Amino acid sequence: MAYSSSSKRTRAVALRNYFSPFGNKLIQAGHATPEQMQQALIETRKSGRTLVEVLQSIVGRELPADLVRQYKKHHLFELKILYGVDCLDPELDPIANNEMADLIETLIAIDVCRRYKLVPLKKLDTQPPSVLVAMVDPDNLEAQDDLNRILRPKDIKLQRTVITQEDYERLLEQYYEIQTEREKEKERLQKEKDLEKLADLSGIVENLDVNLQEAQDEINDDLGANEANQAPVINLVNKILAKALQENVSDIHVEPQEEYLRVRYRKDGVLQQAFDPLPKKITPAVVARFKIMAELDIAERRLPQDGKIRRMFQGRKVDFRVNTLPSRYGEKVCLRILDNSATQLGLDKLITDQRTLDIVREMASRPFGLILVTGPTGSGKSTSLYSVLAERNHPGVNISTAEDPIEYSLPGITQVQVIREKGMDFANILRAFMRQDPDVILVGETRDKETAKTAIEAALTGHLVLTTLHTNDAAGAIARLDEMGVEPFMISGSLIGVLAQRLMRRVCTECRIPYHPTKEELARFGFSASNEGEVTFYKANTLTPEEIQEAKTKGTLCAKCGGGGYKGRVGVYEVMQNSERLQSLINQGATTDRIKEAAVEEGMTTLLAYSLNLVREGYTTLEEVERVTFTDSGLEAELKAKRKTALTCRTCHAELVPEWLDCPYCMTPRFSD
Repeated sequence: MAYSSSSKRTRAVALRNYFSPFGNKLIQAGHATPEQMQQALIETRKSGRTLVEVLQSIVGRELPADLVRQYKKHHLFELKILYGVDCLDPELDPIANNEMADLIETLIAIDVCRRYKLVPLKKLDTQPPSVLVAMVDPDNLEAQDDLNRILRPKDIKLQRTVITQEDYERLLEQYYEIQTEREKEKERLQKEKDLEKLADLSGIVENLDVNLQEAQDEINDDLGANEANQAPVINLVNKILAKALQENVSDIHVEPQEEYLRVRYRKDGVLQQAFDPLPKKITPAVVARFKIMAELDIAERRLPQDGKIRRMFQGRKVDFRVNTLPSRYGEKVCLRILDNSATQLGLDKLITDQRTLDIVREMASRPFGLILVTGPTGSGKSTSLYSVLAERNHPGVNISTAEDPIEYSLPGITQVQVIREKGMDFANILRAFMRQDPDVILVGETRDKETAKTAIEAALTGHLVLTTLHTNDAAGAIARLDEMGVEPFMISGSLIGVLAQRLMRRVCTECRIPYHPTKEELARFGFSASNEGEVTFYKANTLTPEEIQEAKTKGTLCAKCGGGGYKGRVGVYEVMQNSERLQSLINQGATTDRIKEAAVEEGMTTLLAYSLNLVREGYTTLEEVERVTFTDSGLEAELKAKRKTALTCRTCHAELVPEWLDCPYCMTPRFSD
């Protein structure tokens, strides 16, 4: 449709009246057409982006700096008129970035700044003192309320100023840059501090400077090996191993860092620093020494390696399972300590709850079927399996095990090491076992469909099969087998039961602190305030390194735990016995939650419930429960099963809301223990 000349003039006048003076100036200068300007205004209203930003993307080029400067000045003037507060242009009034960062760190947190699009700029010497806060929307009443709530207790007044969205984002970027620099500086100072104070091992490694570079360059020949075997390195490595055995740790981590070598021990399931940082320069020699002891290839530094160290300590044999792993700053060495003499085998030494102990023993006495033990790495699965074997181990029973690696040596049992390079994997060893007339078979770990099916076939043909899976709880084992491709009817037909477990630290009985939790704490863990009100709970008396040194000086340090607050570990167990109802659910392909709910209804004690019982009995603390076993799903499954049978008060018979733990009318506890 063509416009007449008069129509075009009328339309042009209308558009000039539609645009701001800045927009008209851009059009007159030829930087944009009226149509482009109109499109930019529509897009700005939709997206919230600035007019300059949108227009530059439409025309495909940057606008002249002087025009952009004029636009910003005009825009700030409009904001000042709109909000009735002064405006701020950081380009004309430079901001002290460090002061801004300090205010965000100490006064107005960064999440508040991001939520309301504001930045604290500086403190003003007014009476009373005030803080200047730059805001994209100074009229935001919610932001003002929150700021006053923060500032009023400190007797500080709020002064507002308005800034553009672009300046707000720029100031926030500057804050993050400052924080990054501060973190780097803090890390650098900490590293310098750590490297300045070496442990008492400094005397052991002081002679390592001699020919160390030659040892690194020629470590693949005899000279390198001899260099690594110099007395200081041997003494250092022996001291690392000896201290680990003295403190009864389970793992040793030798970890090269950018500027030092770190040694950590895992004690009672928690990693802790073993020594102060060691000099970075000794890393190649220390790693080479561990490799030589484990009979590994000291020339191979680009691939992981596995080995074993066997040493005598205080008259007993101790094995160290060694793994090396190339990392950014050198090879990391991890050692798992396998001390047979320090491990007490026997289900009664592991399971504190008599009912759970009786169920596990009954399952283990079956002539055939499948028993699964589940849990994460380091949760004590192998110890539980060997305890079952120890109780079944007598001359009338033929027991065979397939393991990777063999962790315990039990007399009278045939133990086979997995060697995958030779074709000796779990599935092939299991098939060989079937021709060896076994009564009890242990499969160290089930990870694939072939091993799982072979184990289940053995369980269905007259053998008791014990194996492990990596799942979070007992019910999850069914889904794990299903994922491997095992048919549900095979699972339901062979399964005797599943034992899920964790390990929690025992609270030190010498220095533990008795206390009574609040009603809120009790309710959070599903306790009834009425039932638990008189029960004494305990907290661990865990000291900081500084407090430990002070206690040593005063002679008040706990002799049992050494200020750690915990000593030893206790097992947490969840036993799911197979039943007709569970078999039906498994065959129907029921979800893990449904299977768990049914098991709880049939009397299964969940990991959470078991651990809470340990807290009641004084073995551990609520903090350990939260660290190891506390999950909303676990608590919900247990409470859901209880709620099905407890919808009315057993005293006054009032109808109860599912979330209530106590009857609000007569205060009778909802659930009885």
